[in-house]
Amino acid sequence: MFKFKSVLERSDNKLWGCHFPVPMNVAGKLMEGKSKRVICTIGGRETFQCAILYYKKGKPVISVNKTVRDSLGVTFGAVVEIMLKKDTSEYGLPVPEELEEVFRQDKDGKRIFHSLTPGKQRTLLYIVNNVKDPDKKILRSLVVLQHLKENKGKIDYKKLTIQLKNPDK
Repeated sequence: MFKFKSVLERSDNKLWGCHFPVPMNVAGKLMEGKSKRVICTIGGRETFQCAILYYKKGKPVISVNKTVRDSLGVTFGAVVEIMLKKDTSEYGLPVPEELEEVFRQDKDGKRIFHSLTPGKQRTLLYIVNNVKDPDKKILRSLVVLQHLKENKGKIDYKKLTIQLKNPDK
């Protein structure tokens, strides 16, 4: 585990709006091997799984979303303590129990899901996890696996979004 203080910076990157710089020596140690995935704790209060990313001229950073910033009450320029440790989980995001149950019942959908790249798997896990209601997580799990089967393992995000909004059609 690595602890350091970092300043919340604004980003002009199109994928994320702000980030915390990570010291080069810390990033180097955590990124040994293939994975950039880490478990990040900010201010001793918010813990989440993420990746060390490179920003302008190879500067390692951890992006942080608005929900986490608001929960911590931090704004640009705030200095906070960051703790990082290597993420050794299978997917780099939690697998909801609702999806695990759907996997258990749909072996073909599970097989197709596991044929995807780790990044696509994480995207789909995020989609399923992005609701709190367990019934909605089950429904999203079913829709995602059905989408994968219908499209032979390819993801059409526009079509998937429509299917998630209108699961009965």
